[in-house]
Amino acid sequence: MSKIYRVAIIGSGPAGFYAADHLFKSNDFTFSIDMFDKLPTPFGLVRSGVAPDHQKIKTVTRIFDRIASNENFRFFGNVEFGSDIFLQDLKGLYHIIIFATGAETDRKMKIPGEDLPGSHTATEFVAWYNGHPYYTQREFNLDVEKVAIIGVGNVAVDVARILCRTTEELSVTDIADYALEKLSNCKVKEIHMIGRRGPAQAAFTNPELKELANMSDARLITLKEETDLDEYTQQFIDNSDDVSIKKKIEILKDHNRFLLSPVEIIGNTKTGVSKLRLCRNKLYLSEDGSIRSRATEKTEELDVSLVFRSIGYYGVPLKDVPFDDRWGTISNDKGRVKDKDNNIKIGLYATGWIKRGATGVIGTNKTDSAQTIKCIMEDISAGRVNHPENTSIGSIMDLLRDRENEIITYEDWLKIDRFETEAGSIKGKPRKKITNLIEFIKVGKS
Repeated sequence: MSKIYRVAIIGSGPAGFYAADHLFKSNDFTFSIDMFDKLPTPFGLVRSGVAPDHQKIKTVTRIFDRIASNENFRFFGNVEFGSDIFLQDLKGLYHIIIFATGAETDRKMKIPGEDLPGSHTATEFVAWYNGHPYYTQREFNLDVEKVAIIGVGNVAVDVARILCRTTEELSVTDIADYALEKLSNCKVKEIHMIGRRGPAQAAFTNPELKELANMSDARLITLKEETDLDEYTQQFIDNSDDVSIKKKIEILKDHNRFLLSPVEIIGNTKTGVSKLRLCRNKLYLSEDGSIRSRATEKTEELDVSLVFRSIGYYGVPLKDVPFDDRWGTISNDKGRVKDKDNNIKIGLYATGWIKRGATGVIGTNKTDSAQTIKCIMEDISAGRVNHPENTSIGSIMDLLRDRENEIITYEDWLKIDRFETEAGSIKGKPRKKITNLIEFIKVGKS
C-alpha cells in the first residue's frame, strides 16, 4: 500500500478547492485532504463576494461539490486558524499545509478623513449585501442622494450596479433579505466612480461595463475631457493587439470619472462625509514603459455623503506565518512559503490571492494552484515535507472536540444548502441565505 500524504488546506474558496483537485489527480502520490474555514460555509468569495445578480458565476460550486465528494476529503467549517487551530498543531498532524485564505480586507488610501462616518470599504458593503455573518450588523446610510466609489475595478462596478438595481431585479437574486429591504428604500440618485488613470487603464472588464451601461433604471455618463485619449494611451492602443481595450474605450465614449485621485474626505465625526476633494491627474510614460499618473495642481470638490473605497483587496497576516506587508501576501516563492531571510519553510505553501495578491478572476486560481502543487510534488519526491508525529485521521477531530469546537462538516453544509435553496424557491429566489452563525449550526446539525 502506497504512503498517504496528509494535507491541511486553510481556506475553502476557489484556490483551496482547485489545489485539492490537482492533488487528487496525481498519478504519483495519494493524498488525504482536510480543508478548514473559519466560516461554517465553504466557497469563500463565490458565496460572499460574487454579486447576487451574477448567479451564473456561482455555478462553479458544482465543480467544488464534486471535489468534496472524494472519499479522502473532509471539510471542517467554523474552525479558525490562529484561534481554534494553530500552526504547531498542524505540523504535528500533516505532511503538507497549504494556505488559501484569500485577501480579506481593502487597501488603505492613507488620506485625511478616510475613517469618517459614511466612508466605507467596498469589502464591507459587498460582504453585507451577500449575507456574510460577520457583516450583517454593518450600517450604511442609503438615505443620501450622492455617492462616490473610489476605484474602477469589477468590485467597484458591482457596488455601483447593486446601488442602481431596482427592487424587482434584486428580489430574484440570493441577496440577503435585510439588504434587499434596505436597498428597496435606497434614495441614491447619483454615483461617481473615480479612477486615477484613464479609461484604457480601468480594471473592470467589458462585460461588467456593458452591464453598467444597460441598467433598467439608471444611465451611465462619462465626461468627454476625461475619456479623450492622451498621446501615450493612443499610441499604446494603436500598437496593441488587445481588442478588449479598444472595445472598452468605444463603450465609454458612448456613455465614470477618470484622471482623478482623492486627496481628502471632508466632513466631521458627527454628521459624517460631506465632500470629496479630488486632484486632477495627468498620464505619463514611465521608464519601464507603463502608463502612470501624476498629480497636477488642479483640484475640485465633489458633494457626496457616502464614499466606498475600492482600490484593491489586501491579505490578512496569519499567526506564525511569514507575511509581506508591502503586498499583503504570504511571503513565498512560486507557492513555497519563505521566511524574512528567504529560507523556504518546509511543508508550508500558499495559493490564490494570499499567494499572488488580489488579481485575476475565479479561474485564475486554477492555474495559480497548479504552480503551487507542482512545487509540492517536487518537494515530496525530494523528501522535503513535514514529518508529523501523528497521522491518524481522527487526531484533528479529537483535538477540536477537546477545544469544544462546533464543527460543520461537508455533510452539514449540504443540509444548509438544501435548506437555503428550498426556502429560496418559495420566494422565487436561487436561495434564501442564512446569515446567523447560530442558525447555521442549528440547521447543519438538524
